[in-house]
Amino acid sequence: MLQRIQTIYLFIAALLSGVLIFFVSLWSNETGEPVYVDEVLIALGMFLGSALISLITIFLFKNRKLQFVLGRINILLNFFLLGVFVYWSLIVPGEMQISEKGIGMFVPVLSIVFLVLANKAIKKDEDLVKSVDRLR
Repeated sequence: MLQRIQTIYLFIAALLSGVLIFFVSLWSNETGEPVYVDEVLIALGMFLGSALISLITIFLFKNRKLQFVLGRINILLNFFLLGVFVYWSLIVPGEMQISEKGIGMFVPVLSIVFLVLANKAIKKDEDLVKSVDRLR
């Protein structure tokens, strides 16, 4: 059942976390050079982990409960990643390494939106199956 709408949402979230991050910069350093995700290993691991969880979740369409739980874990991972970015950009004293924020710091927010939409559609499917089971 790969033709469901949550598959599209999960695929978009995987593309955002796994592909788009290599093309947009996270921030510019003090010399004005853009810093990409492959230079920050913690962020790279989190982004690729999020993309991998999204891709695994797509193929678990027979187990909607596990699919829903993995979606929530992925949302939490993206919130943690967003928190790391906020910490790096605001709390670091004097902004020694982060002088200008890039669009790459916004990618976890977009990923969270698509993951929430996917979880909403998964929940809707689960409720539909439960309502059909009651009629039997």
